[in-house]
Amino acid sequence: MIPRYSRPEMTAIWEPATKFRIWYEIEAHAGDAMADLGVIPRENADAVWKAKDVEFDVARIDEIEAVTKHDVIAFLTHLAEHVGSDEARFVHQGMTSSDVLDTTFNVQLTRAADILIADMERVLAALKARAIEHKDTVRIGRSHGIHAEPTTMGLTFARFYAEMDRGLARLRAAREEIATGAISGAVGTFANIDPAVEEHVCAKMGLTPETISTQVIPRDRHAMFFATLGVIASSMENIATEIRHMQRTEVLEAEEFFSKGQKGSSAMPHKRNPVLTENLTGLARLVRMSVVPAMENVTLWHERDISHSSVERAIGPDTTVTLDFALNRLAGVIEKLVIYPETMLNNMNKFRGLVMSQRVLLALTQAGVSREDAYRLVQRNAMKVWEQGADFKTELLADPEVTAALTPDQIEEKFDLGYHTKHVDTIFARVFG
Repeated sequence: MIPRYSRPEMTAIWEPATKFRIWYEIEAHAGDAMADLGVIPRENADAVWKAKDVEFDVARIDEIEAVTKHDVIAFLTHLAEHVGSDEARFVHQGMTSSDVLDTTFNVQLTRAADILIADMERVLAALKARAIEHKDTVRIGRSHGIHAEPTTMGLTFARFYAEMDRGLARLRAAREEIATGAISGAVGTFANIDPAVEEHVCAKMGLTPETISTQVIPRDRHAMFFATLGVIASSMENIATEIRHMQRTEVLEAEEFFSKGQKGSSAMPHKRNPVLTENLTGLARLVRMSVVPAMENVTLWHERDISHSSVERAIGPDTTVTLDFALNRLAGVIEKLVIYPETMLNNMNKFRGLVMSQRVLLALTQAGVSREDAYRLVQRNAMKVWEQGADFKTELLADPEVTAALTPDQIEEKFDLGYHTKHVDTIFARVFG
């Protein structure tokens, strides 16, 4: 998490001051619930709320922790400095540190998920707008990086939309799965705290009570959350890679917007490089880097250990901050992407009709030629295009074995571009409804 790849709304979630504010709210709400149950005096619970407008001193908490070697105890000591040691004597009653730490972490992750959901919605809006704009803009489809058959730029955007829409559905499910809290005490048995306290705190913090916790919330929930972010990052990279390919000099079907005054190279003034999508490729790697550690965090000793703690202190902020930045960058790239329809058409025609080979193959078989012979006839003429720069249709019309099965008009008809785009509306209806 570095400022270069950070946005303030997301980084604020992970600031120490925010964390301590959430800790405070959990403790205060727990006190209210315990007072309602008659476990602690109401005046003591109310006294904790005297600190509701306090800006907790992060440096002071760090100073106390340097002695206690325990972050939650350091915070509780600092809280008592504000509300009074006698008034604060029932704070944290029956609770354990993980009740505060795990519940807080899940509050932060759900808040982060809400920002990421908004980010995804922006990306989807951009993809949909460009898909509709270029629904009928014909370009060559490629397999193995080689010309295959015609498609449209709109379909390219539409398939990315569908992929990101699946990602959004997964993210919403992951948010729901991570939005649990636990106030269950040591080893999760509620021996020293009533389950009603957990229910009250979770309701106040926008969470649901964990079905069964030990001394920690089960980490399979977190593994699922970070795995989902990793899949979204991979989809982001998928889009970025396609744009990078389209910007190659030999292709140049689209390129990132190049602003006035922008420089492409310190050495070569002519350069206009796909720096943003290259950056997105790298950021996707950083997001995915959290997935395996999150998976490994699922395995903990008995009712708890802290082998997961150091991992989550890093991957929680780093992954959500990075993905938030990257998704907003991706949306901007798509919104401002410069597209060149004429170049797309020129690229498709570069091999003089070769991309219509399947239509000719199918026509020959429908005319009674065996598939093996039809393939041989079409490939024989296609190779002349590859090797000699010939025109595919001209070669077919000059091949007596081909014209014995197909008339010139039938051959001509097989080179109609509209044949390949006739179902675009059907596909759009499936994607966009």
